[in-house]
Amino acid sequence: MQPNPWLVLAAVIAAFVPVVVDMTILHIAIPSLTVALGASGNQVLWIIDIYPLVMAGLLVPMGTLADRIGYRRMLLLGLGIFNLASIAAAFSPTAPALIAARAALGIGSSMIMPCVLALVRQVFEDDAERATALGIWSVVGTAGAAIGPLIGGLLLERFWWGSVFLVNVPVMAIVIPMVWVLVPSLPGDRQTAWNPWQALVLVSGLILTVFGIKSGVKDGLHASSAAALLGGIAILAWFGRMQVSSKNPILDLSLLKKPAIAVGLLMAFIASGSLAGFELVLAQELQFVLGKTPLEAGIFMLPLVAAAAVGGPLGGQLATRFGLRAVASLSMAAAAASLFAISFTDFGKHDYLVAFLLAVLGFALGVGLLASSIAIMGNAPKESAGAAGALESTGYELGGGLGVTMFGVLVNSIYRSSFSGPAGTPDSATYSIGEAMAAARDRGGDMGGAIAGAAKTAFLQAHGSVLILVAAMIAILALVVFIALRGVPAASQH
Repeated sequence: MQPNPWLVLAAVIAAFVPVVVDMTILHIAIPSLTVALGASGNQVLWIIDIYPLVMAGLLVPMGTLADRIGYRRMLLLGLGIFNLASIAAAFSPTAPALIAARAALGIGSSMIMPCVLALVRQVFEDDAERATALGIWSVVGTAGAAIGPLIGGLLLERFWWGSVFLVNVPVMAIVIPMVWVLVPSLPGDRQTAWNPWQALVLVSGLILTVFGIKSGVKDGLHASSAAALLGGIAILAWFGRMQVSSKNPILDLSLLKKPAIAVGLLMAFIASGSLAGFELVLAQELQFVLGKTPLEAGIFMLPLVAAAAVGGPLGGQLATRFGLRAVASLSMAAAAASLFAISFTDFGKHDYLVAFLLAVLGFALGVGLLASSIAIMGNAPKESAGAAGALESTGYELGGGLGVTMFGVLVNSIYRSSFSGPAGTPDSATYSIGEAMAAARDRGGDMGGAIAGAAKTAFLQAHGSVLILVAAMIAILALVVFIALRGVPAASQH
């Protein structure tokens, strides 16, 4: 019996939603769990970015494994791992335990994500229906990411920080039976080549590099951090060489020889990184500095994430009408201008102006992400469409993970140099605003108030400086995009 494609779509969309929401829901919970677990600034960054880093490295090989064993089986296995990891994350007693649980969530997500699109392509034989289904998938993805902070805020109004993970359990109790009943069980192709070794090389290189950067910034460049950084860079270089020389690379880096694809990947990397990193720092400022509740912070962030969700679908129409070069470069320029304006705006005094600037930033980055996809997929040869899609997906996830690292490391570094607390302030308070707030709570009284005040002042200085730096970087990217897309034929710009 032929399965109903729309029922299959409902099942895979239901499986897709928790993965997308999980990418943004945690940002709101970071201040709460920082204090509850006594997490250091570096541990907070690992809690956030271990998820996209692991997912980025495993997306392609997990997709290939799904081709071998069948999409339904792989999807159910991924959902089971995601469910167990959510429980482990919710009840993590320490920051390292939460980091490990988040890594397991990344593994589960990397098994779910490739199956969703593969099943949509498999069950919809009519091109028009498939296009409609993919449009629904895109809207649900952007909407899920947009409502993540709001859902997190609502949960944290009544429950503890672990609720942002535990909410996945009742969802999975519905989703797993849906997938079991509605998704067809089709055999995989056992002849499909599978090379997980390359993925492990990529993930280990990324984690070592990120560890070296974070530990070097926090404690100064010493032997262990330098060794980790150099080792990570060497492993990533080895991975790149492996992709060029291998007969079955997991990422086809030869596509980067085309300037439009290279600049499209750069846009995807920077736009997704800027959005993820800014959301994390914004959530900390709203709760630690302005004293907003998680729900108030989630509502405050809505213009950013909602505009990003709207910008994605509209970006295609804008590129069709005005051309990819104009839309891509102007979206990056608008993002740079809004970040620069935000860096000089007092969040506590100009709510409506901040909301407008956040909406401009979100819309510009949403358009930029779509423009990057057009640049990559529109300039890839037809026979390399799958490889280009894998490269694009990996760029998005890596951008999100490394964007959190970049924002977090820069903010914590400038915060540390700007912090000037009263005599007797514990050393931990100088590392990050989360640790300072934990110290202020422990000391209490006038001493606690003085530590908290010094931390807020230092964080505002750090936040403003980092936004200016990132705005300058994105402005340069806008110029690079404008130049790089100059020779792109008009046909591939529309």
